[in-house]
Amino acid sequence: MKQLPDQFSCKHRYREDMLHIYQAALARVAGDTAVSHWLKDHPSACGSQAVVAIGKAASAMMAGALGVLRRSLVAGLVITREGYTQDRLQDNPAIEQVVSSHPVPDGRSLDAGRQLLAFIAAQPLDRPLLFLLSGGTSSLVEVLPEHGSLTDLQRLNHWLLASGLDIRAMNQVRSRMSRIKGGQLVRYLQGRDARVLFISDVPGDDPAIVGSGLLFPQQPDLALPPLPDELHDCFAQPDVPPSRAIPHHAVATNAHALEAAAQAARDLGYETVSDFPFLQGDAETRGREFGQYLRQAGAGVHLMGGEITVRLPPEPGRGGRNQHLALAAAAEIQGREDLLVLAAATDGSDGMSEDAGALVDGGTWQRAIDEDFKPRQSLATADSGRLLEATGDLLHTGPTGTNVMDLLIGMRIPR
Repeated sequence: MKQLPDQFSCKHRYREDMLHIYQAALARVAGDTAVSHWLKDHPSACGSQAVVAIGKAASAMMAGALGVLRRSLVAGLVITREGYTQDRLQDNPAIEQVVSSHPVPDGRSLDAGRQLLAFIAAQPLDRPLLFLLSGGTSSLVEVLPEHGSLTDLQRLNHWLLASGLDIRAMNQVRSRMSRIKGGQLVRYLQGRDARVLFISDVPGDDPAIVGSGLLFPQQPDLALPPLPDELHDCFAQPDVPPSRAIPHHAVATNAHALEAAAQAARDLGYETVSDFPFLQGDAETRGREFGQYLRQAGAGVHLMGGEITVRLPPEPGRGGRNQHLALAAAAEIQGREDLLVLAAATDGSDGMSEDAGALVDGGTWQRAIDEDFKPRQSLATADSGRLLEATGDLLHTGPTGTNVMDLLIGMRIPR
């Protein structure tokens, strides 16, 4: 974040407090910590086994497992996005890290699918498998049906990312063009014992939705959402997934992050309010509503969690759903020196951008105008990122080793 103008320097302490609260939430749900804590609490699950980690938090989760299992981790496969691997796994000959594509799958995603099936098949039938799943899995690994093509897969995912559909509907669609999603990976286990630890990036922490439910079948009666005519040829009737139930355990959730954020705020001396409904729906609408709420709210920190959506215009600019929400909130709190809003993804990547989100205040809107931006036009063109970079309000964390959806933190500065 760049230096703010002098007239806003009095708020520096409060901006630092907002960042501290956000970082405390991330620390609570870090992949390595979450997995290691669960394994230490369940020593019966710590015998000799092979471990598969897939998702944006895969390397961190594998590191947590390695720290507890040590030599009991006899073989490991990590599939994650570019830039998300960890050096501390590189020197372990038992673990292979594979870089794949996110948020749109490419040929590496299909290669990763083949490597996943080969890794499972190479394990003795009496060797248990531990799967560590996190958000991003849906794009990172795929095995297509015979009629499917990479072109169709990419076309489908580009449409999904711009559709405004919630994650449940998106993954229902993805599972109809896959041989492993929607619980279908279970058949490739061939009876091997398996367990899943997952970091939840979905509403209700439903294991059927995380990573499109590789080992957890979706409800068979769920109907597909309306699709453009040109996409209908991409689908075939999916195979009925095996009925075998694989144990699933959520080790980090959005609720855990909110609890940690609230405790951090209290430790700093702020009154906290966190009894809000799940954050979802249109990013601009939710941003304006939150800004309006803060204008009337009591002093202290106000916390929400969930995941909003953005319906993109034909040629969107730079940004993501949290940046979009933050700019919409900035419109409502402009001129108020006692209000701040932080909206950020917990994985460090907001939409198609490499920024986590933004921390705006009552001066953001005017700073944008002073930098020759038209904020309302930036909202209309989904180009909030360029504006927020110019105003010094972007947040950049890099990969966080977790992914539990988004956090929305508001502050009304106590007088």
